Amino acid sequence: MGGIFGVASKGDCLFDLFFGTDYHSHLGTRRAGMAVYGEKGFDRAIHNIENSPFRTKFDKDMQEMKGNLGIGCISDYEPQPLIVRSHHGTFAITTVGRINNAAAIAEQIFERGNAHFLEMSGGDINPTELTAAIINQKLNLIDGIRYAQELIDGSLSFLILTPKGVYAARDRLGRTPLVIGRKEEAYCVSFEDFAYLNLGYHTERELGPGEVVILTPEGVKTLAAPGKDMKICTFLWVYYGYPSSSYEGLSVEKMRYRSGELMAGRDQLGPDTIDTVAGVPDSGLAAAIGYSNASGIPFSRPFIKYTPTWPRSFMPTIQSKRNLIAKMKLIPVHDLIEGKRLLLIDDSIVRGTQLGETTEFLYQSGAKEVHIRPACPPILFGCKYLNFSRSSSEMDLIARRVIEKLEGGPVTDEVLQEYADPETGRYEAMLEEIRRQLNFTTLRYNRLDDLIASTGLPREKLCTYCWDGRE
Repeated sequence: MGGIFGVASKGDCLFDLFFGTDYHSHLGTRRAGMAVYGEKGFDRAIHNIENSPFRTKFDKDMQEMKGNLGIGCISDYEPQPLIVRSHHGTFAITTVGRINNAAAIAEQIFERGNAHFLEMSGGDINPTELTAAIINQKLNLIDGIRYAQELIDGSLSFLILTPKGVYAARDRLGRTPLVIGRKEEAYCVSFEDFAYLNLGYHTERELGPGEVVILTPEGVKTLAAPGKDMKICTFLWVYYGYPSSSYEGLSVEKMRYRSGELMAGRDQLGPDTIDTVAGVPDSGLAAAIGYSNASGIPFSRPFIKYTPTWPRSFMPTIQSKRNLIAKMKLIPVHDLIEGKRLLLIDDSIVRGTQLGETTEFLYQSGAKEVHIRPACPPILFGCKYLNFSRSSSEMDLIARRVIEKLEGGPVTDEVLQEYADPETGRYEAMLEEIRRQLNFTTLRYNRLDDLIASTGLPREKLCTYCWDGRE
């Protein structure tokens, strides 16, 4: 994933850029950067944030960089922003998304003339560099931006910093958000709408799918009108979004709370069968509270995540270390576990390793029963759009491994659709095998229809690909 933030101010923008970018730290764990433009031209800083937070790495840069226009990013993969010199002039660019047809685009650019790309470790082309190259295929910047939006298979939202202002382009189908904030003498554009609130901005409006604007200290001008079709990622509410975030007018916390309520209505469990409802910190907590309030089962926190020094659970990228960290940073509260029948809500089950270890950890801490209720349906398809998981194979997904085991080998899309349907016997068989493998007392996933209902948005405006394979 990743997050981006931009500022156009009549005065120096570094304070707002620094903290606005920092507020996106929940979206990425590897690289971060800021680029500014001012009286002395362009300046940029990029740092590795795998083992130190953004504020620590960029504190010195904030004191030294100057400019009234700026863009920043938190990246889970590639170093950015990049500063590019082209026939459009010099500009800085930062992106969020995924380019599935990167190799084909690069070959297309090679065929048009002498061109080259700097390879990253592993031989990949930096997708931000590739986006800049696509834009440079056209005679003017606006045509180049629109060309990039149309050419890229996957998703792409990005910011471009020029001496004229900050260009902001939302993904063609709005898979990721961009929001405009405003205060006296400054405008900002942000992936997360809460990132600018403490900086004195208020929300002006959200960009529509495919919309392109330019921010200057004087205002925001639309350069390309939004499209009608939208496929915003539903997993933003389920997992990625910070509790204070909101997308398309719906807050993450409220959506998760509703989701828990609907799960409780399906379950029809009560205090006679379950002693306490708990959420896996942090993205499972709101759904657990919603479930608790709807069911009448008390909510508790039987384990606490130790956050001061432990990084996020998918860091570092070596699987064995990731699992170790996931286990070590959960501290049990034995008085709330021993002898208890626990109902535990997590945001999702992807590989299954972490939740299996968490369940074992609860049993070892004295739990009598551990009932699992993921807040979203079984993940059957690897994400094609946002890199929410960098698994090299869909067989990393526990649901797909279980399906292959049950079917005795690879299956067709038609069979997968049966496993995605909660009314089928195949779906029930999949749940039972996952439950058995991970040693849960019971397992019931949130249904996709209930998940969609908890957003309040029409299904056709949501991307649900990872659950049902729908493009």
